[in-house]
Amino acid sequence: MTNIVLNVLVLAAVLVVSWRVLRGMRPGPVVGAALVLCVLTMVFDTLMIAADLYVFDPDKILGVYLWGAPLEDFFYAVVAAVAMPVLWTVLERRSAGRGAAAPAAPGAPAGPVGTPEGTA
Repeated sequence: MTNIVLNVLVLAAVLVVSWRVLRGMRPGPVVGAALVLCVLTMVFDTLMIAADLYVFDPDKILGVYLWGAPLEDFFYAVVAAVAMPVLWTVLERRSAGRGAAAPAAPGAPAGPVGTPEGTA
């Protein structure tokens, strides 16, 4: 299996699993994060490849390079830009749901320890 096939399968799986959450998100921040991560990937992968920190098997990649980084390396940045906001949103919803469901103990402060009530 080549890297591009594996990358497309992983990206497709992440999009399928997270589609319900992604539909409710604004696309601008996700696309912006993906672009920033792709630029950083392009710069730092090129530097690491030039320094011989790692080498790609030519039989496993397409041979398409952006500056000096193989095309397949950009899928990791795109998957991270999609998966992390989705994960953050899901965990935040779960945390908010647990906080609303659990009543406070009698006499317990409303906010976290050490904060005045109502400022948390």
